[in-house]
Amino acid sequence: MNIHESLKVKISEAMRARDTARLNTLRSLLTAMTNELIVKKRKPNEFLSDDEALAVIKRAANQRKESARQFEAGGRPELAETENEELKIISSFLPEQMPKEEIKKVVQEKIQEMNITDSASAGKLIGMLMKDFKGRADGNEVKDIVASLLP
Repeated sequence: MNIHESLKVKISEAMRARDTARLNTLRSLLTAMTNELIVKKRKPNEFLSDDEALAVIKRAANQRKESARQFEAGGRPELAETENEELKIISSFLPEQMPKEEIKKVVQEKIQEMNITDSASAGKLIGMLMKDFKGRADGNEVKDIVASLLP
């Protein structure tokens, strides 16, 4: 069962459990996936591949992070809390994130392997690293680590 199919099953489970926060979050994810199918000119009753579904889930997670940050900055902590709760639910569908130390180790190895000495090639390096990490590392975190290691 792929991610998209399991999401539909989890919606039924949330309904039975009467967990409205989880249900609303899962429904919003399902809607985003349906929208993605329509954008890709496919039928709404089809299923996304796991890679496509993960891209939609990552996008939703990033939206929640940004919304929570803006609500905090705007002095609305109760709304930020709601966004953070949704983010926890959405994050349960994402692959486990690598620890910062492990990311740093991989970045250092890649810098030595590619023989990079300055920050001019940082964009190319980050692109290659993100392909290697395949969603297991946050892009901003990778960018910060690369910036700290290159002069």
